[in-house]
Amino acid sequence: MMKIIFMGTPDFSVGTLEALIEAGHEVCLVVTQPDKPKGRGKEMQPTPVKAAAMKHGIPVYQPKKIRDPECVEELRKYQADVMVVIAFGQILPKSILEMTPYGCINVHASLLPKYRGAAPIQWAIINGESVTGVTTMQMDEGLDTGDMIQKTEVEITPDETGESLHDKLAAAGAALCVETLKAVETHTATFEKQGESPTAYARMLDKKLGNIDWSRSAVEIERLVRGLNSWPSAYTHWDGKVMKIWKAKAEPGAGVQAGGTETEKFQGESQTVAGTVVAVEKDSFTVQTGEGRLKVLQLQIPGKKRMDADAFLRGYSLKPGTVFTTEA
Repeated sequence: MMKIIFMGTPDFSVGTLEALIEAGHEVCLVVTQPDKPKGRGKEMQPTPVKAAAMKHGIPVYQPKKIRDPECVEELRKYQADVMVVIAFGQILPKSILEMTPYGCINVHASLLPKYRGAAPIQWAIINGESVTGVTTMQMDEGLDTGDMIQKTEVEITPDETGESLHDKLAAAGAALCVETLKAVETHTATFEKQGESPTAYARMLDKKLGNIDWSRSAVEIERLVRGLNSWPSAYTHWDGKVMKIWKAKAEPGAGVQAGGTETEKFQGESQTVAGTVVAVEKDSFTVQTGEGRLKVLQLQIPGKKRMDADAFLRGYSLKPGTVFTTEA
């Protein structure tokens, strides 16, 4: 068993911390980001990793800047065998990367060298990948560029969301990390250099990314909706309000739908403007995109909780011919 300094911050890291403890390793210190104010009361909230560490009685260290010399010296006091780093949120200096006999082992939520960066889970869905996974690697001074140790694949299902894939990869990463540490400790681990990444850097998500461009295809917009669920969400503008779209389904094809006794149809020109509502049914409404149509199934408007489209349509009047826009 190994003496470990664990570095992580969000929910994604918690499962790995728990798995290391359960496997019998000695987690001598948990390093996480400083507490932040949350909610309307702006009360200081511990990070998910800190909360887990406190539950197990593990000392917690929360440096503002891990690179500061006094922080480096604090870590050195623990004389750990290895550091395990998963979504910590700060870049580690060489002095920390090389501090312990086994260095820093990182758990990254993609099949490296694909999707290096801050948001590999969401970008894999947005870009239409069918498979992703988790990679353990020996950290170096680059961003997710260290030698790969082990990988495990995870399927991306047709209805996968950022939230559901996050949970799958967190569980896969926890199991893989325990396996990797065993291989490292017994000197049976193999280390493989990374090549060039075939994908763009998985940049951090921001709210602007969710603003739906209806000129894109229905398939692309559906992937955006799924990838940004649960944060920051895909959204559009309707009646001067921001409408978040939480669940939608692409319906490839063009032109105006025909027939149907229970459906209101938009009787417009065949070249319908992207963003136009072309059908309103009891439990959904359908929007024309640049290619194909998008059936909206779940949404949210300001001051309301998420709701299925049928609940929205019972309370609000949405008529075929309505046009959603990228600006209010």
